[in-house]
Amino acid sequence: MNEGGRIQSSDTSRVSITIGIIVGVVAVAVILYFVVFARSVKEQMTGFDPNRPVPDDATLRKRLTPEQYHVVREGGTETAFKNKLWDNFRPGIYVDIITRQPLFSSADKFDSGTGRPCFTKPISPDVLIEQMDSSNRTEVRAKMSNAHLGHVFQDNTTPTGKRYAIDSIAMYFVPAEDMDQAGYAAYRQYVTPAPAPATK
Repeated sequence: MNEGGRIQSSDTSRVSITIGIIVGVVAVAVILYFVVFARSVKEQMTGFDPNRPVPDDATLRKRLTPEQYHVVREGGTETAFKNKLWDNFRPGIYVDIITRQPLFSSADKFDSGTGRPCFTKPISPDVLIEQMDSSNRTEVRAKMSNAHLGHVFQDNTTPTGKRYAIDSIAMYFVPAEDMDQAGYAAYRQYVTPAPAPATK
């Protein structure tokens, strides 16, 4: 209670406690928001869920870099030998930057001498669409996300007779040692060749 217009120490303590509680509640709310937000972003940005909707254009413009967006949505092309995956030959899988769907395996990657990531075949033919583009080349697109990936060419030096020349920037590489944690354990069969049958 105030005496002579002065605030007593008990009133000051109550005000301080109230302010402290409010600050504490706000801090907890902010922390919870960022924990939930971070988990949501992680779920969107890692692993592959075939039931996850393909992000709309506005979301992709926010999520992707301008260079990534230019390639996957505007059909851009990276500069040869100046991209991050052309000389990467570590075991692992290459996934679509939009959906995280596995597209190619390191087991099928080879050095074509062209300065681009090249593969003899995709993980499954069902994950790609091949169509003629305006330059009369066969364009390769991810079937699920409709992302422009690159082009496929006839190449008699490969076991399949094909060379899939793919833009690094259209993919993420998941190293073999991270595949289980990243939710790609089921795709290990595409990375590690099957063991030879035992001889009697």
